Amino acid sequence: MKKSLCILLILTMVFTFAYADADVNAVYQGAAQFIQKSIPDPTVSSIGGEWTVIGLARSGADISQDYFEKYYVNLENYLKSKNGILHDKKYTEYSRVILALTAIGKNPENVCGYNLLAPLADFENTVWQGTNGAAWALIALDSKNYEIPKDSENIATRDMYVEKILSLQNRDGGWSLNGGGSSDVDVTAMALCALAKYQSRSEVENAVNAAVLFLSESQNESGGFSTYGVETSESVSQVICALCTLKISLKDARFVKNGKTALDNLMTFYDNNGAFYHTSDKSGSSQMATEQALCAISAVKRFNENKNSIYDMTDVEKNFDILESTGLQSRNSDITKQNIICEKTFADIADHSSRLQIEALANRGIINGKSNEIFDPDSNVTRAEFAAIISKALGITKTSEISFYDVAQSDWYYNAVSVCCNYGIVKGISENEFNPDGFITKEEAAVMIARGAALCGFESTYSEDSARDILAAFDDYITVSDWAKNSLAFCYEKNILPISDIEINPQTNATRAQIAVMTYNLLNFANLL
Repeated sequence: MKKSLCILLILTMVFTFAYADADVNAVYQGAAQFIQKSIPDPTVSSIGGEWTVIGLARSGADISQDYFEKYYVNLENYLKSKNGILHDKKYTEYSRVILALTAIGKNPENVCGYNLLAPLADFENTVWQGTNGAAWALIALDSKNYEIPKDSENIATRDMYVEKILSLQNRDGGWSLNGGGSSDVDVTAMALCALAKYQSRSEVENAVNAAVLFLSESQNESGGFSTYGVETSESVSQVICALCTLKISLKDARFVKNGKTALDNLMTFYDNNGAFYHTSDKSGSSQMATEQALCAISAVKRFNENKNSIYDMTDVEKNFDILESTGLQSRNSDITKQNIICEKTFADIADHSSRLQIEALANRGIINGKSNEIFDPDSNVTRAEFAAIISKALGITKTSEISFYDVAQSDWYYNAVSVCCNYGIVKGISENEFNPDGFITKEEAAVMIARGAALCGFESTYSEDSARDILAAFDDYITVSDWAKNSLAFCYEKNILPISDIEINPQTNATRAQIAVMTYNLLNFANLL
C-alpha cells in the first residue's frame, strides 16, 4: 500500500510540473522564430523594439547578428532625428534602450555621439515615473555595472534609487506605481528585479521577503497572476523574470498552487505557433504578450542552465563598432517649443503647460475663455461645449434634423450638436436624449477626435491586437471601455494624446486644457493649422 502511494506521489509530481526543460526549449525556439518573422526590422519601441531585441539576445537562440545591426541602425537614425532625446518625461525609454544595447554588446555611452546613460543621472526626472522609473534605471545601470555620468546638475546614485524603491513599498509588501493604492503584481515584480542585487542589505532583504510573500499570496489557483482582476500572460511573465532573478525555483512550494507553477500557467497562453495570448480567453495572440513571454522563458532557461539572470548582462561580450564621433553628447534637456505669437491669452494660463495650444485655438476662434481674462483650464467640459469646439475646429457647418428632448432650437449649442450628429462625430446617450450638460470623459473625447480625423481622411481603425498593444504601454490600459480602445490607440499613436502620460484614466472627465491640447494636436496632425 505504501509502495503504491509512493508511486502515485511520484507520478503526481511528474505530471504536476508539466513543462520539462525540453518543452521550454521547444517553446522558446518557436517564440523566437515567431518574433523574428513578425518583426523583421526592430526599431525604437516598447513593442516590436527593445523587448524583441532583449528577449532574442538573452534567449540563446541562433539569431543572425545582422538582425541586431538593423535595430542599431534604426536607433541611430531615430536618435539623430530626435536630437538625442528619446523622451522628455518617460526616462524608462532610456533604461529600456540601454538594456537592449547591452544585450547585443553595444555601447550605450556612445550611440552616434549620444550618451544614453546621462539622463539616468538626473534623479528627479528619472523617478517622475515612480517605482517604474527608479526600478528600471537601477536594472539598466546594473546590467553591465555602468558608472553614472557625473555631468548632471542632479546627480543620482544607486543608493538613491534603492531608497526610492523602498520608500514606495506598500504595507502588504507589494508596490504600486507611485506608492499607496492597491499593490500591482507587475510593478512588484519589476521592483524585485531591481532590488535582487542588493539583498545583502538588511532593509532590502526584508523588503524582498515581504514582496515575495505578497506575490505568493497573489498567485491564482491556476498558477497565474492578475492585473485589475484579469489574468494576463504579461503578469505571469513579469513574475517569472523576478523569481528567476531572485534565484527562486518556480517549483518552490510558495509558488505552486493547485499543483500548477507560474510556468505551467504561462504555457496555457501559448498558441503552438510561437505566439502567446494576452488573456486566458485566447481572443487573439499579442505581439507584446509574446515578447514578454520570450523574456520569461529565456529567464527560465538561463536559470535552469545556471547562467546569469536575464538582466545581468555582464556575460555579454562587447561588440562595439568604430565610434562615429570623437566626443560624447549628453542629453539636451532644453526642449525647443513652438513659438506662437498670440494676441489672445488668459491670465490663468500664463504658467500652464497647455498655454501655447490654448492660445493658438483662442486666436483662431475655436475655443473661448470663461471670460476675457479667465480660461479655467482645469474645469470639466460638457458634451455640448465639446461639440461646439470640434465643429469649429474642423470647419463643418452642415446641420441635420435632431430630436433630442433635451436640445431645443433656442439653445446656444443646438447648431453645434446638429452639425456633429450630422457628420457622425457624436451621438446621443439614447435615441431621444443627448445630455448636453453631462461632462465628457477622456475616452469619449478620444472617440470624437478619432471620428473627426476620419472626416479628414485618416484611417483610425486598428485590429483588436494592435490597439491593445498600443495601449498596453499604460498601467491602466485594461480599464479602457471596449468601444473606446480603437480611438484611444489612434490618439496615442498619432500623439494627439500625450504619450508622456503614465496612466490613461479613460473614465475621468476631460479638462478644458486637455480638450484644447487634443483639438490642437488633431489639427496639427491633419495639417489644418
